[in-house]
Amino acid sequence: MNWNRRELLKAGCMASTSLAALPLSKTLAMAQTTKEPNPLFKISLAEWSLHRNLQSGKINNLDFARVAKEEFGIEAVEYVNSFFKDKAEDKVYLADMKKRCADHGVNSLLIMCDGEGLLGDPDKAARKQAVENHFRWVTAAKFLGCHSIRVNAGSSGSYDEQSKLAADGLRSLSEFAGQHGLNVIVENHGGLSSNGAWLAKTIEAVNLENCGTLPDFGNFRVKDGEIYDRYKGVQELMPFAKAVSAKSHDFDDSGKEIHTDYTRMMKIVLDNGYRGWVGIEYEGGKVDEYTGIKATKALLENVRTELKSQY
Repeated sequence: MNWNRRELLKAGCMASTSLAALPLSKTLAMAQTTKEPNPLFKISLAEWSLHRNLQSGKINNLDFARVAKEEFGIEAVEYVNSFFKDKAEDKVYLADMKKRCADHGVNSLLIMCDGEGLLGDPDKAARKQAVENHFRWVTAAKFLGCHSIRVNAGSSGSYDEQSKLAADGLRSLSEFAGQHGLNVIVENHGGLSSNGAWLAKTIEAVNLENCGTLPDFGNFRVKDGEIYDRYKGVQELMPFAKAVSAKSHDFDDSGKEIHTDYTRMMKIVLDNGYRGWVGIEYEGGKVDEYTGIKATKALLENVRTELKSQY
């Protein structure tokens, strides 16, 4: 959506209106509002929110910063390594990414890393290789100005065995990342990592300040037939959080996400003292990605306004 000056002024004047009472179409029209001077939290955009547009070639990774700023008024981004998988050590490409962010006034926050092996692999050599596979993403993230890389804590075996193995791999990677001033953060992302108690136990076992979590509001499917309580899980992961992922799928007519009570979830986040970036990660299919991102942003802004007086 291209906004003209009149529309922006109108949105700013309406910022104090409660979005909860408005139909979804109107909440979207308010998705870009005037900036709050001291917001409870700031809103970033995860690249996966645009995965269909990226996979189809409608946009590419180098477009991400521009799209985040021009289409959504968002000034911080979270990359996904699969969209520039062969560029981790390409300094010319990374410099182009960095310049485009600077040109649009966009901050690079983190790189989400997938497909690099199991950091908790039971095979010691394979686990070591998985750790080393992530090294290039640490250096790429450092070059781009990110604070973290997001990794997975995949493993196999018993509950306790997987925790021990994952902690070993995470510790090795975090020690390397610490030398570059970077964090290693783990998302609840399937398997036992979607069990909040297990992941909290694993991070505690690593026992390094730069190893933490990225709680995701929606990734709590442990396995077929086993779904972990999302509110309990986020509560367990927030003491270690260095980023937060606001997962969204579907919205009702008033603009609320139908699977997650965002007010309840953000109170958990804020009650744990978190005041950092909250990343939009839209994964739904009932509305297009641009609409879904705008709806999620409007919802987060509404909740931020609603909770402001309480914090």
